Amino acid sequence: MPTLSRASTTDMEVTSIRLEKELKESLKAIAGNRGYQALIREVLWAYVEQQSGKPTGTLKRQDIRATIPATAERAERCLVTGRAIAPGDDMLLGLTPQGALVPICNTAVESVAP
Repeated sequence: MPTLSRASTTDMEVTSIRLEKELKESLKAIAGNRGYQALIREVLWAYVEQQSGKPTGTLKRQDIRATIPATAERAERCLVTGRAIAPGDDMLLGLTPQGALVPICNTAVESVAP
């Protein structure tokens, strides 16, 4: 999972959560050097984005696993460049490491080598 920069830890609120020991150990193993708390934040943000239908971060081109040609049915914003995608415009749907499909403008793929 790529780390999406959102806020420094000094700008975050402290929250206590109880996790099963086995779950915590599994998260630590998956997270590696990144730390399991950062992984939990990434998972929670991915869930929020999925449920809201509005991606809130940005991705690097190399984080996109695959692309699918598409046509925008509504106004979108490219998750790589931040550029607007108008309804009816050709665009791509990019597959993230989390399995989400996100809007990407065609120029984001053409201008940056994978």
